[in-house]
Amino acid sequence: MAKFNRAAARTHGHPGKRDRTEPTAVTHEGGPGYVRDPRAELFLLAVTNLVGEPSFYESAGQRDSRFVRLIRERAVTDGEWTARLLGWLRNGAGLRSVALLGAAEFVAARRAAGLDGLSRRVVDSVLRRADEPGELLAHWVAEHGKPPPMPIKKGINDAIRRLWHEHALLKWDSPKRNFRFGDVVELTHPKPANRHQSTLLRYCLDRRRDDADIPAELSVLREHAELREVAPRSRRSWITDPAGAERLRRAGFTWESLAGWLGERLDAQAWESVIPAMGYTALLRNLRNFDKAGISDETAAGIAAKLGDPTEVARSRQLPLAVFAAGRAVRGDRWRECLERAVQHTLPNIPVLRGSTLVLVDTSASMDRPFSRRGSVRRSDAAALFGLALAARCERTEVVSYSGLSGRWRERSHSARFPPRPDEAVLDSLRRWFDDGFMLDGGTATQQALREHYDGHDRVVLLTDEQTGPDAEPVTEVLPESTPVHTFNLAGYEAGHTPAGVTNRHTYGGLNDTCFGLIPLVEAGGEQQWPWEA
Repeated sequence: MAKFNRAAARTHGHPGKRDRTEPTAVTHEGGPGYVRDPRAELFLLAVTNLVGEPSFYESAGQRDSRFVRLIRERAVTDGEWTARLLGWLRNGAGLRSVALLGAAEFVAARRAAGLDGLSRRVVDSVLRRADEPGELLAHWVAEHGKPPPMPIKKGINDAIRRLWHEHALLKWDSPKRNFRFGDVVELTHPKPANRHQSTLLRYCLDRRRDDADIPAELSVLREHAELREVAPRSRRSWITDPAGAERLRRAGFTWESLAGWLGERLDAQAWESVIPAMGYTALLRNLRNFDKAGISDETAAGIAAKLGDPTEVARSRQLPLAVFAAGRAVRGDRWRECLERAVQHTLPNIPVLRGSTLVLVDTSASMDRPFSRRGSVRRSDAAALFGLALAARCERTEVVSYSGLSGRWRERSHSARFPPRPDEAVLDSLRRWFDDGFMLDGGTATQQALREHYDGHDRVVLLTDEQTGPDAEPVTEVLPESTPVHTFNLAGYEAGHTPAGVTNRHTYGGLNDTCFGLIPLVEAGGEQQWPWEA
């Protein structure tokens, strides 16, 4: 979804450990907390910020303003590291809006400071989809005005050469966009990659007029326009004829445009005519629609094969949370097996952990908030998914859901051990987690959960927003210094529950599994790395 273009963890492995580190801040719940170092604060906020979306303790404006401030500071004082962070956010973490916002503010900060270099590279690195040059320009013009500076123009030029073709124009160019493809061309004057793209760029300028002629070289666009002229009463016959359906796909009709062309909701026949041309994400998001329309078992089998294919999953850069959301939207077992395979393929970095592991999943009220206002996946859902996936790879594990006793939740248990089942699929475990009441709600009593459930485990993994409530002891002091504690942060607030620079206390973050692969590395004595360095 367009965020801008609409019409008007790391702690450093310092060798010098201290017997006690006094808290330097308080969490949002009033518990003992620690101010993060600038890199860690920016990283943890970036990997959990979907832009324009509030969290439990921060408004959308507060989160975005803090992110912009941190990006602008690091762009000037730590440019190379910040450039690599932004490229990884888009390409490694699969986060779009935060990477675009960060790239624009990176350029603005370095321009204001009179610093050359890096900016063009950053802009190019975050543009992965054909509509994103317009998204970036929309933000730039809204915040900084026209004309865009040369690094923005050149970075967009580099991206256009990679991303723009006839099918992209059909899919992403629309009068509903504040910045159409032609507006991007007009503002940035891109140099085409070849003669065909040169013709396309000229047509992008003309296309803003309804009566613009389509050049003969643009055969896909011409065929699309011809099919738009087919009489409405004759259109249904095109999807029943295999040759007609193939021509529709060749002419760049997507499932969205096909529904508009037919003037009706897609039935099974219509879906089956366009499904062969649908990408991974579109298939994943439409499983419920396929079931409602009643597509055939043969077609469903083809979809399932694609969704469960590791190459397709990797190519789509799919987040595990997207697979989880798709599974929650459908009923029955039709898609169960392929979605389980898919979620496993989105978690290739979950390591096999030897010894005993205590996994604590924060299911407090502050985690019971969707990542976005339009979405259904909550931070506690992500914590449970990652926690159960990690537990499935551990040699010996204990998984605990915890919250705290406060307010209207005072009568409820603040922690509950999740009973394992041998060889249970991750999504099946997750369904049991929800069905059996392991989403506890309430406050955040991390220290109490550690006191109750730690029993000499080789390591502890915490999946949390780190906003623990008042306690006499900081989280870092509850366990022996010799026990590694790995905190996986899912919110990115300013203060955390463990300090930087303390041996065996590590903080990671994100909406995919990238950082989990660092756990065995740091336990083996290696220096903790940023995900793009691993």
